[in-house]
Amino acid sequence: MVLGIGCTARPGQSRNNKTGSWRVFYPVLDTEKCTKCGTCQLICPEGCINQMPDKSYEIDLDFCKGCGMCAAECPDKAKAITMHKEEK
Repeated sequence: MVLGIGCTARPGQSRNNKTGSWRVFYPVLDTEKCTKCGTCQLICPEGCINQMPDKSYEIDLDFCKGCGMCAAECPDKAKAITMHKEEK
């Protein structure tokens, strides 16, 4: 792969690389608190939060880099996503 000016990569490349092995924190979704608003899925830079057929959400930890954006943007009334320290 050749990187262009500004070190951009073609779309979809991160889905080919599992990033979960080096993260420090990982998100945990409390399905009881989740309002199913979809904000976490929209904000995730790696696209590792997926909507299931029953409209609930699931986090694919193989591709999650642990940035915490999903937890930070989860609506205040729900706060259904919390970040936990990775134990290795």
